[in-house]
Amino acid sequence: MREAIILGLIQGLTEFLPVSSVAHLRIIPAFLGWADPGAAYSAVLQLGTLLALLVYFESDLRRLTRCALHDIRKGRPFDSWEARLVWYILLGTVPIGVCGLLFQRVIEHQARSLYVIAGSLILLALLLALAERAGPRDLGISQIGFVRSQFVGLCQALALVPGSSRSGATIMAGLLVGMTRETAARFSLLLGIPAIAASGLFELRELARAGLWGSRLLHLVVATATAAVSGYLAIDFLLRYLRTHSTYLFIWYRIGLGLLLLALLYTGKVAAL
Repeated sequence: MREAIILGLIQGLTEFLPVSSVAHLRIIPAFLGWADPGAAYSAVLQLGTLLALLVYFESDLRRLTRCALHDIRKGRPFDSWEARLVWYILLGTVPIGVCGLLFQRVIEHQARSLYVIAGSLILLALLLALAERAGPRDLGISQIGFVRSQFVGLCQALALVPGSSRSGATIMAGLLVGMTRETAARFSLLLGIPAIAASGLFELRELARAGLWGSRLLHLVVATATAAVSGYLAIDFLLRYLRTHSTYLFIWYRIGLGLLLLALLYTGKVAAL
């Protein structure tokens, strides 16, 4: 049960921060001598962080849904910016969905090498640093527009590479197209709802088919509940932090963790697979 709580905490605290939950769910068990929980287990834990998203953004989601349905009934489905945002989120989810289906086996097996994770941690940190140095960042969430939103959605597919981070890739993309840091994070979180739901439910079905009962089910329930609570706290921290700070804290953390992991791999302290 201790392992379930620790894995849930890791998932919740790192899912929304741009540091990669998959990397931490792969690295920390390796450091502790535990077996890799696997891509399917990691995806199901996302249902806990999905719950955190739904609770945190409950009023926003209610307003967006109400506006979208109202505009559809009027025969003008793109009339309000709220309705357009709903469509942007749905369309922006397509790239990660298509790539996830096409490369499922690679993502779940070969790509979970710690060498891949170390490289992804460092590479995306450098891209995030580049985004921090990009042009003006003054766009609010009502000003995003179709092209900008779909660029962020396209970059969300980078999250399929373990170690890259869904939030890291989408916040980076948001900064590159001129969003404020808080807007980039908020849009990243809203954009993640369909992708996280689809991934988590798909993998839950696969685990259930494989025989998810008894102690295994209890283990997963405890981990998922822990992820929900810690995920809510991580969302609140991220949005508050980015109102007044840059992403350099996460950039240096990613680089440091990636270099540490490479050093441990080189010296044989941890196994690559």
